[in-house]
Amino acid sequence: MALNYYILDVFTERPFGGNPLAVVTEADSLSSADMQAIAREFNLSETVFVLTPTSAGHTARIRIFTPSRELAFAGHPTLGAAVLLAELRSQPQLNGESDAIIALEEEIGSVRVGVRLRTQAAAFGEFDAPKATATLERLPEPEEVSAAVGLIPIEVGFENHKPTLLRGANNFAFVPVANLEAMAKVKVAPQRWADVFSSRDVHGVFLYTRQSVRVQSAFHVRMFAPDLGVPEDPATGSAAAGFAHVINEFDELPDGTHKRAIEQGIEMGRPSAIALTMTIGRGKLETVRIGGHAIRVAEGKLLA
Repeated sequence: MALNYYILDVFTERPFGGNPLAVVTEADSLSSADMQAIAREFNLSETVFVLTPTSAGHTARIRIFTPSRELAFAGHPTLGAAVLLAELRSQPQLNGESDAIIALEEEIGSVRVGVRLRTQAAAFGEFDAPKATATLERLPEPEEVSAAVGLIPIEVGFENHKPTLLRGANNFAFVPVANLEAMAKVKVAPQRWADVFSSRDVHGVFLYTRQSVRVQSAFHVRMFAPDLGVPEDPATGSAAAGFAHVINEFDELPDGTHKRAIEQGIEMGRPSAIALTMTIGRGKLETVRIGGHAIRVAEGKLLA
């Protein structure tokens, strides 16, 4: 039986920017092996499969695959799938806008996404990142980290920011980079990468600098995940959620709500914008919210 699929660009208001996502609907008949094969065929950073939920109160169950493995959670698949489901279920809009709450059953747990649909414009969605145990560890000295990403030691680190590893639902390394000039030179050095990152079960490496291309951005970032079959990712919501722990650790945010705009994908020619909102209480990170736009750019049928 042919299955419908949709392609969305996520964390962008314009087609052909952001992070592309494939979503296969009514996928209950597919095995895990089928899903992995289809994800390899699309060869995008992630592909989502929409299934019938197993518990009441959910819009759908979703499973997320990279070209090489399944993920318990990822940001742009969560946002993109929710926007698509809201569009497919949408009622006539009032004044060109309508709101929806999409409750997704994911491997990590339940994720509720608020979606605002707009006529002839990209939808906007946001969700609270799932709460999971997360611990920060220091990575090796800048000499080792810089060699793994094609830089020299003086180009790694700024202010009090040092390379760190966040262990949680996904393990991300966070590497501060001195400036945009250094960021443009980043490249994976395979053997050094394996020694520094793969050996520590790092799923992706998130490099960041305070210098930005867009005036409104607080950080310019790049994210590489070659061990997941993703050479570079144009927008990474789950890593941005983890980045909140790093910001709070080094910037020592006061209690309250803090918003940070993150730009990504510019070096890839797929500019992305991620809205990060953090709530701090008694010096600790209480909630993390990820937001962004998504727009449908293609649809079709899987015939095999």
